[in-house]
Amino acid sequence: MTATASEMAAATPATRDRYVDLLRVASPATVVLGHWLMAAVGPDGMGNLLGIVPDLQPLTWAFQVMPVFFFVGGFSHALSYRSLTRTTDGPVYAAFLRVRLRRLLRPTLVFVGVWTALALVVQLAGADRGPLAGAALRLVTQPLWFIGIHLAMVAFTPPLLKLHERHGWAAFAALVGAAAGTDALRFALGVPYVEFLNFAFVWLAVHQLGFLRADGRLTRPAVLAAAGLAGAALLVAYGPYPLSMVGMPGEKVSNMAPPTLALLCHGMWLVGAVQLLARPAAAWPARPRVWRGVVVANGIAMTTFLWHLTAMPAVYALQLGLGLRLPEPAGATWWAQVPVRLLLAAALTGVLVAAFRPFEASARGAAGPGSGPRAALGITLCLLGILGLSTTGLGGLLEGHSATLIAVPVTAPAAIAMALGGWLLVERSGSPRRVRLRG
Repeated sequence: MTATASEMAAATPATRDRYVDLLRVASPATVVLGHWLMAAVGPDGMGNLLGIVPDLQPLTWAFQVMPVFFFVGGFSHALSYRSLTRTTDGPVYAAFLRVRLRRLLRPTLVFVGVWTALALVVQLAGADRGPLAGAALRLVTQPLWFIGIHLAMVAFTPPLLKLHERHGWAAFAALVGAAAGTDALRFALGVPYVEFLNFAFVWLAVHQLGFLRADGRLTRPAVLAAAGLAGAALLVAYGPYPLSMVGMPGEKVSNMAPPTLALLCHGMWLVGAVQLLARPAAAWPARPRVWRGVVVANGIAMTTFLWHLTAMPAVYALQLGLGLRLPEPAGATWWAQVPVRLLLAAALTGVLVAAFRPFEASARGAAGPGSGPRAALGITLCLLGILGLSTTGLGGLLEGHSATLIAVPVTAPAAIAMALGGWLLVERSGSPRRVRLRG
């Protein structure tokens, strides 16, 4: 029998770091709200609010909080891997990958399957030529980059955790240095394709900060925040980095794709800031009602993140279906409609979560040790497949539309096949023996 949220909340051990769980909920919720606000659909199609109103771009320095989620991921992965090593005899790498991938990939592959079927129906009906439908088919898979990066973090947790245990802050500093060196090769020497290395160096450096928190070594968060904020400001003011900490359409350089040293500094300042808030905010998630809400939200976080960008285009489609005129983005009428659109998007997301939440719930569990090389190959295929799909989108499935993933053209069907094949490899990499996993 599945425990209720109230039962799970009541059974929470006193030693659990509830503030981290609160961050695990708050950071993707902020991203969801930001995505809903940035999707500006008008008579001429879908645009980006930050591109339409550039004066809003400084807000990304506060609301681009994805680094916080990856920081929390590092904390959770460290605890989970250590817990598994204590409860399992022999190699645990394959078991660790299987446990983490179930939580990520089962709801993700259901999302991909449903949307692939919808995309085929839309294309066969010829409806993909409309500006809203075409934009939606490109838009809905874009957040999958987050799943791909998270897969990489899971894969690198065991070796990087060992480096952390041996070298501490020096391991983090080495990743920062690698990110800086990559940007130097990119901007100063013009080395082609080297910038893609920062998908690893930047995000793994933020992830490494989670290891430091797990060991109680983030003792000077004000210094970390100040260094990160000053570094980001100087890089943007005097370097080739844009102001926005999210990707902007048509920009020559993005801080996000691939990530830059400026984004890493931004992540450092955010991590320092949330660490500064840890002590004063600790009492809030300790309240029974708040904690029950955090438990519920953590149980649906992945499903919500996957489906939230389905909701906003649907809201605009409903408006068109009712014969209502779409106002010009960022105009007075558009802003006046924002609260209504947000409420409708939240309601529709709630319906989608209710429908697809069981796939996230069924992804829980743990498995015994197994073949590390097979699991490593599987997670590599999953990583490339999910990142490829986030790049290609689901438009043009029947025409063989492709996009470039790290200098290699990839189509959506090929990306889906890689993700499915990788998932099956990881699932079949282990023995039937079961173990318990905490964290």
